[in-house]
Amino acid sequence: MPYKNIELNPAQYSTAFTNKTSQFYKGFSSINVGSLGTTELYDFSLIKQDFLNHFNTKQGERVMLPKFGTVIWSLIFEPFTEDVKQAIADDINRICRSDPRVIPIQIDIDEQEYGMLLELTLQILGTDQTLEMKLAFDRELGIVSQ
Repeated sequence: MPYKNIELNPAQYSTAFTNKTSQFYKGFSSINVGSLGTTELYDFSLIKQDFLNHFNTKQGERVMLPKFGTVIWSLIFEPFTEDVKQAIADDINRICRSDPRVIPIQIDIDEQEYGMLLELTLQILGTDQTLEMKLAFDRELGIVSQ
């Protein structure tokens, strides 16, 4: 008895579901909906969004998590002395080390006219992939990701 012939319609096939096994980390975001209308984030996109959430939160602002967030927003109006720069560097290092998915490789902090520019180079743990983030902390605009 012959098998029934099955036709596959290639127009309905999507490769979006076949690549999921190669993803290390999966999450979602309701802030930036993807190009296909999906809220799912993977790997670097997820890590970047988590860091943006962390840096957008003032330390002590989150209920039941007083250590979550950053002290940058408290220090952004202070003169950019070596003590302030060191406090910011320590805080950024603490935030980077609190995420078990990444290893901070390089952290650069530069003063700008209305705030500061933070350049992070992070490596995903267990891989040779790196993520470079440039975050401009502006006194009036907040964080601007470059």
